[in-house]
Amino acid sequence: MTTEAATALERDFARCALRLGDDALVLAQRLCTWITRAPTLEEDLALSNIALDLVGHARALLSLSGRLDGTGRTEDELAQLRDGREFRNTLLAELPNGDFAVTIARQLAFSHYARLHYADLAGCAEPELAALAGRAAREVDYHRLHADGWTVRLGLGTEESRRRMQDGLDLVWPYTAELFAADEAVARLDAAGAGPAPARVLERWRRATAETVSRAGLRLPEPGWSADGGREGLHSEEFGALLAEMQSTYRQYPGGAW
Repeated sequence: MTTEAATALERDFARCALRLGDDALVLAQRLCTWITRAPTLEEDLALSNIALDLVGHARALLSLSGRLDGTGRTEDELAQLRDGREFRNTLLAELPNGDFAVTIARQLAFSHYARLHYADLAGCAEPELAALAGRAAREVDYHRLHADGWTVRLGLGTEESRRRMQDGLDLVWPYTAELFAADEAVARLDAAGAGPAPARVLERWRRATAETVSRAGLRLPEPGWSADGGREGLHSEEFGALLAEMQSTYRQYPGGAW
């Protein structure tokens, strides 16, 4: 492989890592807002621990992206100094929490996708990304178990909890298609056999989520439309407020250390 080709491959892996890192970072920020607001103390702890896992994934992935893309940007610079149009997270990750059932529906969709895609990505041609993906796949499997458990509990609970869980699924599912979309960088990696496109896990994801929804006695939505644009930097109005809150301390005290 020529140096030029290797550099192009590194840039594509950098974009892949950036997408994944942004998803993890933004979803972690959403989950953090449940702290002190979750239905029980145990859920305060559970959701905050899931958010911490995701922050860990984001730190590693953004740091890797900054090294591979040749800019040398750190994880903090990528997280705290980009504007909204530079973020490549899916709209699903930034979707407002809604009630607890909406959050669980979002977790159900995302954690099943992340577990499957990270497991596939653990065999990619970039050694550090492969190692990160292998670890992340094991961690998000616990996130999946948490989401599965609550989906079934709410679906088989009271009439009100069942209605809310179904409403949550109906709200979230139009945002799921973007998880499996590939930009040019991801498509090139997939075509070269260097890294799998997320679409390779789509059918497995559908079967896994359908099985959980069926156990909950609920209906798997069939969306008539699909949200997109997040991977291209086109985000929702609510994303601006999320980003401002997330970046406020770092921008107020540039160069600060803690």
